[in-house]
Order: sequence, then structure tokens, then C-alpha cells
Amino acid sequence: MNEEQRWIAAARNGDQESFEKLVRLYEKRVFSLTSRMCRNSADAEEAAQEAFLAAWQALPAFRGDASFATWLYRLVSNACVDILRREGRHQAMAGPSLDDEESSPEPPDKSPSPHALAERAELRRQIEAGLAALPPEYRQVLILREIHQCTYDEIAQICSIDLGTVKSRINRGRKRLRKILLESGNFSAAGASKKTEKEGCR
Repeated sequence: MNEEQRWIAAARNGDQESFEKLVRLYEKRVFSLTSRMCRNSADAEEAAQEAFLAAWQALPAFRGDASFATWLYRLVSNACVDILRREGRHQAMAGPSLDDEESSPEPPDKSPSPHALAERAELRRQIEAGLAALPPEYRQVLILREIHQCTYDEIAQICSIDLGTVKSRINRGRKRLRKILLESGNFSAAGASKKTEKEGCR
């Protein structure tokens, strides 16, 4: 049993300190997801807080059928959807830029030139704008797949949809995003993820 598993086991038994350690471990990834699904930082923070509260309340029932990350991402996704529905925001939402290295669509150069940096920043801006223009169901699965590197099975569990629907939404979402980027002059930004199905949410 690794350290995270020990924290989970202790938190399931009501150990708040262990749960706080889990929050610190996952808070960056959780906020990365909420900030891209919600319209602004206030909504993103609210969704993250609601998800962690739901996790604390539901932990005694957590059985480990899915990984803790997948289980938590499902609660996060539900919290975001609840906020969007509550506020009547059913269209895709604009989030922060994709400037952090972890969410970059391609590996960073070791020493990029100023011109390359400017091109990359513009590409990320176009990708973010493209994601914002997608319907929520496509935006959600693409964020989970391309940014958080979740497998199809994990996305199915997080979104409570079957595997065929996951694949269909990702395929249609990529096509829509590619069309948007082509129209804006970016021809290589919407490529499929090169990760294997052995990897998982991060």
C-alpha cells in the first residue's frame, strides 16, 4: 500500500488530516479541470470546493472499483455541470489559457526562440477559443482526454456514459475543433492524443 492509498484508507475512516493531504495532492489537477469547464475563476473555485466536499462525504462508500483519481474527477465533472445548469450556461465556457506546460499540446522545446514562443502562445489561444466554441459534451471529453490524459474507460466512468459514446464524442469534438482551427489558420493543432490506453488521468 503506497502513501496515497494509506491516506485514502484513513480518510474513509474519518481522518480529516489524511483527507487534507489528498486535497493538496489533487487540488491543482482539480482546479485545472474546473477552470476549463467553468466560465470564470469564481465558478471554478466553487466547483472545486463542492467536489472536494462531495468527496469527503462520499469517501466511506468508496470501494476502489475505479481509481481514486477517476472517482474524484467524476465528482468534479458533476460539480461543474451542476453549476452550469444552475446558472443556465449550457454553451461551452471560456477558461484560462493553456499556458502551463502540463497542458501543452506538444512537448516544449528546450530553448525556444522568441518567435517560437509567440507562435505557441497564439496556438494555445486558438485552441482555447476552439474549445470554448464546442458544445459542453464535446468540450468535457476533449479536456479529459487531451489535457488530463484520461483513457476512454476512465472518461466513460467520469461522465457516466458508455464507451461508444465516449469515442463518438471525442471523434466529433476533434473534427469540430479541427474545423475551427483550420478556419483560424491553425492546421496542426487538433491532432489526436498519442498516449496509450495503459496510461490514465493525471
